[in-house]
Amino acid sequence: MDFLISTAHAQQAGGGAQGSAIFNLLFIGGMFVLFYLMLWRPQSKRAKEHRELVAGLGKGDEVLTSGGILGKVTNVTEEYVTVEVAEGVQLNMQKSAVAAALPKGTIKSI
Repeated sequence: MDFLISTAHAQQAGGGAQGSAIFNLLFIGGMFVLFYLMLWRPQSKRAKEHRELVAGLGKGDEVLTSGGILGKVTNVTEEYVTVEVAEGVQLNMQKSAVAAALPKGTIKSI
């Protein structure tokens, strides 16, 4: 009856499991590097640019708010900015609401 049973071949120990573990670690490390390059780095760069924009606001600057309001800065305090949106109409808002600084004369050209 020995001719009906095939011989079993054993693998050598240590070769397959160790290579797989190294591959898994490299794969996870690569995912973290990709995550950093695609998400964290650009977001921190945008946040830094916005902080610089808000810190550089001054009287007379023309700005666009995150709500879509165009206006000219008339007063700047530590946390708030006053924006004139029409003659005699001024709005007080937080500095963080300013989305962009526009070139001088933009409001008149609209």
